[in-house]
Amino acid sequence: MAEKQAMRLLQILGQTGPAVDVSLIAELPRIEVRVEPNLVVSGFSQWNRGRWLLAVNRDDSLVRRRFTLAHEFKHILDNPFIGHAYLDRTGKPDEAFAEKICDYFAACLLMPRPWIKREWINGLQDQALLAQLFNVSESAMAIRLRQIGLAEPRSRFDSLKAVDVSRDPRRYFRRNPRRELEVLLAGRVGGSLVAVGGTP
Repeated sequence: MAEKQAMRLLQILGQTGPAVDVSLIAELPRIEVRVEPNLVVSGFSQWNRGRWLLAVNRDDSLVRRRFTLAHEFKHILDNPFIGHAYLDRTGKPDEAFAEKICDYFAACLLMPRPWIKREWINGLQDQALLAQLFNVSESAMAIRLRQIGLAEPRSRFDSLKAVDVSRDPRRYFRRNPRRELEVLLAGRVGGSLVAVGGTP
């Protein structure tokens, strides 16, 4: 649904290719966009005197501000349904899930699937160049390429490939670090791990 909403908004804004002019959101009815310095967050949206106020942190980078504006606009779209759109298993509002969906909407709006696929097919397959073309961060483009299926999903062991685990193995594992390290070092220390810098 978020992707369909993003594609419909692109049509309404008359956007047909990168980079999306997100400033056009400010021209929509009952929307006021402010770019303010010294905000403690990247952005927020709230209903204020008959219109929606979208505030974006001026201190963030341009690519971050663009993403924040798109993210906050999704909160506005969701507002009429917020009481039942994002619920956890107990039926309570799930704010973390709502934030993920708003991020996904922002990615769909700034990096539409058909546009990226078109560039990819035409030979532009460099992540950094795609990020530059779409005016997004390289990390956002990396995530989007994985979502679309144009890049391999990240393995939970990807970080181990270029890292010397012997320096501080605890920081590279989240689940059962002792067991993961035993498997990794089985050949080097005879399969038994007594202690590595204390209890992880």
